[in-house]
Amino acid sequence: MNPAAFAQAAECLKTLAHPVRLRIVNLLLAGDRYTVCDLAGLCEVSQPQMSDHLRLMQRCGFLASIREGREVYYEVAEPHLADLMNCISQRFGG
Repeated sequence: MNPAAFAQAAECLKTLAHPVRLRIVNLLLAGDRYTVCDLAGLCEVSQPQMSDHLRLMQRCGFLASIREGREVYYEVAEPHLADLMNCISQRFGG
């Protein structure tokens, strides 16, 4: 990898390195799709805070949003997140 690729990887990993964001990924990897309201309730944060978390994760390509009528659902867009979360789960339990 070249230095620019390492820099980009570091930025995306910094984005993911937040307890709420890791929880979001964990929830979405379980196979369900959630709205901002659903995720905010499950993660016990406000809707605006959840929107900020989701926006940052979309910017790195981790998540995708799908509009169905008036609802917007979020899902994992980066398939390698499952491997990363598996490593985290094995290392830290849970």
